[in-house]
Amino acid sequence: MKRRENSEDRVRNKDTVVQESKERVKTAIKNAGYLFPMKRIVINLTPADLRKEGPSFDLPISVGALAASEQVSADLLEEYLFLGEVSLDGSLRPVAGVLAIAAAAKRLGISSLVVPADNVREAAVVQGIKVYGFKHLSEVGQFLSDPSSVLPAQVDGEAELTQAQSTAPDLRDVKGQAHARRALEIAAAGGHNLVFVGPPGSGKTMLARRLPSILPPMAFAEALEVTQIHSVAGLLKNKGSLVATRPFRSPHHSASGPSLVGGGSFPRPGEISLAHRGILFLDELTEFKRDVLEFLRQPLEDGTVTISRTRQSVSFPAQFTLIASTNPCPCGYYGDTVQPCTCSPRHREQYWARLSGPLMDRIDLQVGVNRLKPEEITQQTTGEDSATVRSRVQAARDRACDRFQDTPLRCNAEMQSAHLKKWCSLDSATRTLLENAIRKLGLSVRASDRILKVARTIADLAGDEKLQTSHVAEAIQYRTIDRMQ
Repeated sequence: MKRRENSEDRVRNKDTVVQESKERVKTAIKNAGYLFPMKRIVINLTPADLRKEGPSFDLPISVGALAASEQVSADLLEEYLFLGEVSLDGSLRPVAGVLAIAAAAKRLGISSLVVPADNVREAAVVQGIKVYGFKHLSEVGQFLSDPSSVLPAQVDGEAELTQAQSTAPDLRDVKGQAHARRALEIAAAGGHNLVFVGPPGSGKTMLARRLPSILPPMAFAEALEVTQIHSVAGLLKNKGSLVATRPFRSPHHSASGPSLVGGGSFPRPGEISLAHRGILFLDELTEFKRDVLEFLRQPLEDGTVTISRTRQSVSFPAQFTLIASTNPCPCGYYGDTVQPCTCSPRHREQYWARLSGPLMDRIDLQVGVNRLKPEEITQQTTGEDSATVRSRVQAARDRACDRFQDTPLRCNAEMQSAHLKKWCSLDSATRTLLENAIRKLGLSVRASDRILKVARTIADLAGDEKLQTSHVAEAIQYRTIDRMQ
């Protein structure tokens, strides 16, 4: 009985693609000009209790069968890690997750990696490991006969990152909205979460989509993190080796919880992980289901998301900046200076009840966006361009990095209580101002901490080492929703 259970476990731990690999491998070996051994072959995929998924095992199975039948040399196999899908004609096809596997191989001390040619640039980004790319199974066999005949691929990932150009629209296209532009600059400089509240047509979405244009470029280590996630998700096929610009993910308001945090029988990263080191934009925030939005609370606090299944638990990084937009009421015109609101107080209360207090506590900047005045709509002059704003953002980030050099922190939004005590000390006048705001707005401890983080970023933008009353006063002004309650 025990043996039968173990056998069934092994069957359940293989998906259909893995079970079909034996037919692909058999045909591919023949079409590559080799003889398929006419005897029983047992392939041991260990560990047995770990689910096997995808076609990545095709190439190592093929090479193992050829080596066992002495058609290729088996002397050097222990030095190489083989990875790739094999087509029926023997050609090698790209697979997902190669960059993450290359990084893991380096940590395990494996010196060389053999992958399909379409994956070679992706894997070669990892320094300290030799990567060889081939288009056909026969080429792999020839390589094993004479490894010195092929040179490993060379990819300068840092050069690619330096040459990357942002495709985000420029901030100069935005007319007026000085208050909202200032909030965008603060959000970019400190990595703060931000929500725009305003009537339809006030430019909330237009502003949010221009945030990536003022964010500082990713460091090489950050680009590797982001690229590994996209590689695991299968989003790098037939693309460059690195995700060189910060991600901007904008899921529809009908998105489910698993699509945001990730999931599946074999866990895959969701939108919040795909937005790692970048932006997660939720347009029409109040149209998302409340239970879906609640999934964001833990990742916003911890910067990671853990997906647990019966047989395994997987953690994905999720250090993203949340940017959202919403109308102030169901009709959209509460507080508008032109069109009157038709909603009753009860309807407005029910509308805001879709957003929980704990979730709103985690949003640092809550900014009202008003309709443009006629003279602002027709003006021909433009505001500051993204490059000018980005230079100030970069300077503020550099100040924060100098402050955090002995910590794992990357931006002000990641500070914890101990860091606030060290770098956000207040004089008596500023402390009184903050206490009055907490009392008047009914702020929680978390919300008051967010105000201090925003104030620290405002000080960095101003080039000030110590927090001043003006910094905290401005940070308090970015609590629009708290003042509406």
